[in-house]
Amino acid sequence: MGSHSSFGAFLDPVADKLMVATTLVLLSTQPLQASWASSLPWLIPLPSVAIIGREITMSAVREWAASQSGDILSAVAVNKLGKWKTASQMVALTILLATRSSCEGSSWYMLIVLGVSLLYISAGLALLSLAVYMKGIWGSFVK
Repeated sequence: MGSHSSFGAFLDPVADKLMVATTLVLLSTQPLQASWASSLPWLIPLPSVAIIGREITMSAVREWAASQSGDILSAVAVNKLGKWKTASQMVALTILLATRSSCEGSSWYMLIVLGVSLLYISAGLALLSLAVYMKGIWGSFVK
């Protein structure tokens, strides 16, 4: 509809983070039903903690940067690494949610492996992008 508001600009990323964090927590509360994953209860919680931790840290850093000079604010602007993280994360969550109830058979096996792999890739990208952001502001951060 082409409408914009300051409140919407503030709320949009918060809503996205809340939906992702909720999905990760819910996926982490019940181990995958696939027989090969039953002995790996940490399979989903491990990347989930990395992703949620990164989001909380980046929210705090961006809030701090907003109160600082323009150079710092530009150092924490969204970049392509974050976009790739978000894309792989959304595909991973979609696959993991879609395969949640019925995950027996070889086709389900491959989808679950793909979903878990993409979740780990997105966690790696999350940590890498956090390191890039922190490197960009570290000098100002320790003053």
